Amino acid sequence: MTTDVDAVRAANDSFYAALEDGDLDALERLWADHAVCVHPGMAPIHGRKAVLRSWAAILAAMPYLQFVITDVVVATSNGVAVVTCTENLLSAAEGMPDTVFAGGHAVATNVYRYDRDAWRLWVHHASGVRSRMDWPGQRRHRSGS
Repeated sequence: MTTDVDAVRAANDSFYAALEDGDLDALERLWADHAVCVHPGMAPIHGRKAVLRSWAAILAAMPYLQFVITDVVVATSNGVAVVTCTENLLSAAEGMPDTVFAGGHAVATNVYRYDRDAWRLWVHHASGVRSRMDWPGQRRHRSGS
């Protein structure tokens, strides 16, 4: 028997798999109507069509995109689910050599709602995070000192 938490985890996994695969059709099936998306450092994008266009532009600019999702926490209540996670990202930009990759981390909050017999992504908000060495209370070790 699948629980709501399991179903939401599966929907969240499908979201990141669709991004990695550049599968705009899968993304279209995953997003709810009246969606909101906040990409790191950007203003909120409102509306399903505008959100999907933003992902199409991002995917068109990145020939390679890989997510390793960690720190996943899921909570559900009355047809709404909140997923928090860390997005560990490896990417390559258009026009760069095949051997040049960039990595980064973002924390994300993904809000799903149960709609049309499935969990649909309603809100995605990702924020870049500083290195853990930059967090308060962490000491930096520098070579030569």
